[in-house]
Amino acid sequence: MYIIVGLGNPGEEYKNTRHNVGRMLVEYFAKNAEKIAEKRDTKKAAKQTGFDEFSFNKKYNSQYVTGEVNGEKVMLLLPDTFMNKSGKSLETLVTSVKKAEKLIVVHDDLDLSIGRGKILFNRGSGGHKGLESIVRTIKTEAFTRLKVGVCPTTPTGKPKKPTGDKLLDFIVGPFKPAEMDEIKDVIKSGAEALYVLIKEGREKAMSQFNS
Repeated sequence: MYIIVGLGNPGEEYKNTRHNVGRMLVEYFAKNAEKIAEKRDTKKAAKQTGFDEFSFNKKYNSQYVTGEVNGEKVMLLLPDTFMNKSGKSLETLVTSVKKAEKLIVVHDDLDLSIGRGKILFNRGSGGHKGLESIVRTIKTEAFTRLKVGVCPTTPTGKPKKPTGDKLLDFIVGPFKPAEMDEIKDVIKSGAEALYVLIKEGREKAMSQFNS
C-alpha cells in the first residue's frame, strides 16, 4: 500500500501558509483523484480511483483516509502534530526499508521558486524539519519526496530565500494573492504527478513532472 503524507501544521491559523503547501496538495489530490484518473486515463481507471472524507485517526495522530488509485490501495495522511514531529504519524506504518519505498512525502521547499515542483528519491532533508523528523522515525532516506517551491523569484530567476529571523515568519506566513495562482497550478500538476507515481512508477512521474 502506498502512503502519501502531506506536511504542514494543524489549525486554521496555518491554512494556506507556505509551510502547509504539502498538506494543501494532498487535500486537493484526495478531492480530485477520480477526475485526474479520467483525464489522464479512462473511465474504468476513474471507477477504480477515489477517496472519502478525511477523519482523525488517533493511532496515527493524523487526518486520515484510505482509497484507491487505479485499483492500488493508497493511504493519505495529514499529521496533526506540528511540523518538527511529523514522523510520529509513521511510527507504526513504515517499519522497514521495503515499506519506505512506497512512502511519498509532499512538502514545501525553500530552494525552489513558486510555481515549480520536483520529485526526488533517497535524498537528504535539506534542513526541512518535517523531513528530518520522518527520517529519524523510519531510519532511512530511501523514500519519495514531492517538493513544492514557495519562494518568490529574483530578477535573475533564482529563489529569493529569506534568512535569519525572517525565515520563520516567512514559512508560516500566507501566500500573496498573486502567488496563489501559481500555487494552484503547481498543486494541480503535483496531484497529477502523484497519480502517475502510483500508476506508472517513480521514473515516469519524474520525467514528466521534473521537466
